[in-house]
Amino acid sequence: MRIGIIGAGSMAAALGGGWARVGHELLIGARSARAARHLADTINAGTEPTRHRVGAATIAEAIAFAEVVLLAVPVAALTELLDEHGDRLADRVVIDCTNAFQPDESAPDGATAFVLGEPAVAERIASRAPRARVVKAFNLLAAEVWAGEDRVFDGVRLAVPFCGDDETAMRIVADLAEDLALQPFPAGGLHRARYLEATAVFTVGLWFTGLDARAALPPLTAAFAVSD
Repeated sequence: MRIGIIGAGSMAAALGGGWARVGHELLIGARSARAARHLADTINAGTEPTRHRVGAATIAEAIAFAEVVLLAVPVAALTELLDEHGDRLADRVVIDCTNAFQPDESAPDGATAFVLGEPAVAERIASRAPRARVVKAFNLLAAEVWAGEDRVFDGVRLAVPFCGDDETAMRIVADLAEDLALQPFPAGGLHRARYLEATAVFTVGLWFTGLDARAALPPLTAAFAVSD
């Protein structure tokens, strides 16, 4: 599959590198040509020579090349990006892995905590690029987790919850998660992506304060409810 990676940071490297290693064709597009080339070279260095070589390009060229576009840029850069390239995203599967985190100014001194800078980034992307097939995914965990080799924790395969309205796009994202040895968790329509974004800011805040967010969630066999 042809994947256009928009951005050249750690998330672009983690997800793009994984997809390149299993044989997807990648083109890196970034505002900085130097950053795009550096990431492409880094991914190529970790990929078998028989695989497709990752290229570097402008953002417009990466979108034109792609069947799937990963938006791996800071939320603050989205407005300008969508103003300039929103129409080009038509008919592409657009994966939004961003998070609108900002410090929680009401937190006690010394505590690390975050709040959302806006309530629904994925929905904003869909509204600014209405012909794109937007799927929210890969936003819950740090890039280092996606780049790592560990995929099973306490006997359970690591999962990727994702939200979207287009069934075909959802299947494609599920396949891309499987390509990274991850378990796809379809979590509903794009209107539910705001809850996925809120989950990210809450759980990341717990982890940053040294609390294990996984301890709050029992296994499926113990997670049941009885109607009142």
